[in-house]
Amino acid sequence: MLRILLVEDDDRVAGALTTALRRHGFDVHRVTTGAQALAAGEVQLVLLDLGLPDMDGVEVCRELRRRSDVPIIAVTARSDERDRVVGLRTGADDYVVKPFGAAELVARIEAVLRRSRRVDAAADARIHLGDVEIDLAGRQVTREGEPISLTRKEFDLLALLARQPGAVVTRDRILAEVWHTTWQGSSHTLDVHVASLRTKLGYPDCVETVRGVGYRLRTG
Repeated sequence: MLRILLVEDDDRVAGALTTALRRHGFDVHRVTTGAQALAAGEVQLVLLDLGLPDMDGVEVCRELRRRSDVPIIAVTARSDERDRVVGLRTGADDYVVKPFGAAELVARIEAVLRRSRRVDAAADARIHLGDVEIDLAGRQVTREGEPISLTRKEFDLLALLARQPGAVVTRDRILAEVWHTTWQGSSHTLDVHVASLRTKLGYPDCVETVRGVGYRLRTG
């Protein structure tokens, strides 16, 4: 049974969430403060209220992300776009604004878990692009055995595309997962990184632009 850490200080909200999640087969462990969340044992997913009584939930999110790759969904009443962006930038995998339905929350949990499992399954993979080898686990890229120097963001972008070779990855998803933002002003930065990757890998057509949608990695 998948164990969820629910960080929520409102008893009414926590009670409703706990009942709904248990009905869907989840094991729910509830805490009410940021300190308790940081002291909690191992879980498979965290539902984190950003408005906690003892510390800012954003700081809790940042610390949880520093410690592990556990999926985190921010559950909060903060609907301002800037708050959503801050949550994503500090490590949240998704963001749900109160009020919301149990069906929506469960769907988001399942989506986040699917993404997490795909990443785990691909973590040890080695992807080949002609004479270029991408070692996802070792975070290394080589051409004929010689290392190719990539920045952290360049590798993160390449790894995201390489985990789904041939599949189109949207610009919004790339910005969210690599730059942890939904701000479209970052699109130029993305384009620059794609151009740099094409040059460094030595295959100008390896990262294909799908106009109006995003990018995909061509390995054939």
